[in-house]
Amino acid sequence: MSWLFPIMFILHDFEEIIMAEGWMKRNSTRIYDILPERIADRVIKQFSMSTAQFAVAVLVIFLFVSSSTVMANQYVIQGLLGNIYTFTIITLAFFLHAFTHIGQSIILHSVTPGAFTSLIVIIPYSSVLYRSLLVNEVITWEIIFLCLPFCLLIIPVALLAHWIGKKVG
Repeated sequence: MSWLFPIMFILHDFEEIIMAEGWMKRNSTRIYDILPERIADRVIKQFSMSTAQFAVAVLVIFLFVSSSTVMANQYVIQGLLGNIYTFTIITLAFFLHAFTHIGQSIILHSVTPGAFTSLIVIIPYSSVLYRSLLVNEVITWEIIFLCLPFCLLIIPVALLAHWIGKKVG
């Protein structure tokens, strides 16, 4: 089940890669109409990038997703690089991220990039993943609650990925 994580990530992020640039161009005035100017400025600045730049940012994050998946599988087979905490943090952040897309769609009264796959890919996959990990005693609720605050560490990773995307793409 954990090996599906990179695939689910890519399915979701392909939707974002394909839609983000055009959606931002079509909806930037709407963002300013709905959000306070200071927040709208940050959103526009952070997400105004070409499709190629966004794809580079996704690639950077994908490296974290893939390596966390390898470490989780090493943990299960008691391998040298085994670590379930990184995987738990990244998958929790991915799960919570789905709700940001849904919230954005509600606030902006528009289907935002990533909202569709959040509903049909991320939330169902995450639910099945965590049920499987808990039932098979790979993780516990204690591990989930311990890892939850560390999801905030994904924010600087995402910001770094966006910065790299803008520089390289």
